[in-house]
Amino acid sequence: MRYPDGGGLTAEERDRREQVLFAAADLLDGGSDREVARQFRVTRMSANRWRRALASGGRQALVSKGPGGARCRLDARPTACP
Repeated sequence: MRYPDGGGLTAEERDRREQVLFAAADLLDGGSDREVARQFRVTRMSANRWRRALASGGRQALVSKGPGGARCRLDARPTACP
């Protein structure tokens, strides 16, 4: 495993990121990718990706889909050591 504590964003961090994306969506309606990228300190490629997601799926496309990666297949029960 790459991160011993699970890595990725917590639920609070995902919520905060969604709020940033929604604020960026307001600017994307009338502004350029360059302006959005400068204001939110991201690359123009990220701003353009947000614009395309907004155009294809509306604000719902910017909502977090939860933690990424495969689901853990291990169960929580302790194993017996021989």
